[in-house]
Amino acid sequence: MSVAKILLFYRFVPLADPEAVKLWQLELCTRLKLRGRVIVAPHGINATLGGELDACKAYLRATKQYGPFRELDEKWSEGTSLDDEGRSLDFPRLSVKTRPELVAFGTPGDVVVGPEGVVGGGERLTPEQVDDLASSNAEVVFFDGRNRVEAEVGRFDGAVVPDVDNTHDFLAELDSGKYDHLKDRPIVTYCTGGVRCEVLSKLMKDRGFAEVYQLHGGVARYLERFGSSSLWKGDLAVFDGREVMQVPGSTPIGTCHACGAPTSRLQNCADLSCRSRLVTCDRCGERPVDCNAHGPAPTQ
Repeated sequence: MSVAKILLFYRFVPLADPEAVKLWQLELCTRLKLRGRVIVAPHGINATLGGELDACKAYLRATKQYGPFRELDEKWSEGTSLDDEGRSLDFPRLSVKTRPELVAFGTPGDVVVGPEGVVGGGERLTPEQVDDLASSNAEVVFFDGRNRVEAEVGRFDGAVVPDVDNTHDFLAELDSGKYDHLKDRPIVTYCTGGVRCEVLSKLMKDRGFAEVYQLHGGVARYLERFGSSSLWKGDLAVFDGREVMQVPGSTPIGTCHACGAPTSRLQNCADLSCRSRLVTCDRCGERPVDCNAHGPAPTQ
């Protein structure tokens, strides 16, 4: 029986010819009927792909045969389903692109990458090390490296959540001075899979934050280890057809943007020119949602 899987990974490593890597990845993914997103940049690769289990394994074997990608640290999760040709229904299509940055902070010139990854980034901590640090030092601050909507669905207990809609907003947020009082406290940055924090932790250190760490493997790896019996509250927003990865045993911490009911459900804004997602309960989601038109769904 075919099994649907989702594969997530990134690798910061210098690439001499990102365009050639893109063409190779496009051919490989197309041949194996994988869908999802692959970004290739001079600083490395970032990918979220879905498909049949054996196809995902074949893709991973082939990708790791390329020297710079040999040390990929992949994460797996359950996919929803496959179509009749074995293509993932968690993604509408395959997108393989080259970009100047793996993560669009808008600072490609500020990031230097060596064989071991981003130079000058925060110290990587395993999930166990993060919990040990938090339990032994009351001054630890969890700093969310995602946008505000992702944080509404799930976050570390007591985390600082920057007021950002996208990654580009982080620089202005950090330079605003509103977090300067945290510069002498231990900071643990976290994001979904870890890739954003590789750069965010470096940018924070550049701005005078003295003790900065990053959760290695992101929240996805942390939840694999600890699940709901942890410092994490709620569920995890993701960027595939699932929208949200449910954490077994968790209690929703999000509230519907329209009626205030507790929920972890996300729904895209109905305005096709808008890329926002809104926390929306099942009942209010029965009609299209609009960022500029809040209010509960009509009663039946």
